[in-house]
Amino acid sequence: MARNKKERLIQMAPNYCGFKPQGIQSKPGSEVSINFEEYEALNLCDYELLNQSEAAKLMNISRPTFTRIYESVRRKIARAFIEGSCIKFEDGNSTVSDWLKCNNCQINFTVSDKSDNFCPICKTQVLTENK
Repeated sequence: MARNKKERLIQMAPNYCGFKPQGIQSKPGSEVSINFEEYEALNLCDYELLNQSEAAKLMNISRPTFTRIYESVRRKIARAFIEGSCIKFEDGNSTVSDWLKCNNCQINFTVSDKSDNFCPICKTQVLTENK
């Protein structure tokens, strides 16, 4: 019997739903899905410049697990760039405190200022808090 996956801690989710290549029409079904733990791994290593051990501790996972997540997101981004595919973000197996969920477009996101409870995608007011 397989072990249950441990939830990964995420500091902040992206406040947008993805990327589209400029200048070409994307083919249906060719989009690349990146989950929030992959986004966080990329953020911690390539943007925050932490080493993999430090990043793994922040995400509450082992270093080998972090390495697998990090390699996966790098392969997905390379594929999207080479093939001209859209990138979209999705939930995955992660948790973070103080997340908000848009009742209109159903995305999860965080905001830095608690008084600004508006969805970054559709700009409607958010009423549901995810904990």
